[in-house]
Amino acid sequence: MFYMVCYDISDDGRRREVQRTLKGYGKRVQYSVFDCNISDLQYRRLRDEILSRIDKDSDSVRFYPICNACAGKIEYRGAGNISEDERFFIV
Repeated sequence: MFYMVCYDISDDGRRREVQRTLKGYGKRVQYSVFDCNISDLQYRRLRDEILSRIDKDSDSVRFYPICNACAGKIEYRGAGNISEDERFFIV
């Protein structure tokens, strides 16, 4: 499944921890946005790791699942490109 993960974390240390965690699961597409093409089990692990690192009173993280049909319709403009995992393809 394809997930877009966005975050707004006020503390530099916590933000770096979340960034390092996300780099293990996906690709950074903007400063605080990652694309992750991961299994359901990997998603649960990622979510649990991130939620254990944030301050629920001052930080926010959003996990957007994107189905295969919708992932094929992603548009972008400007620098960068759509994340692709060469092990998978969208039919």
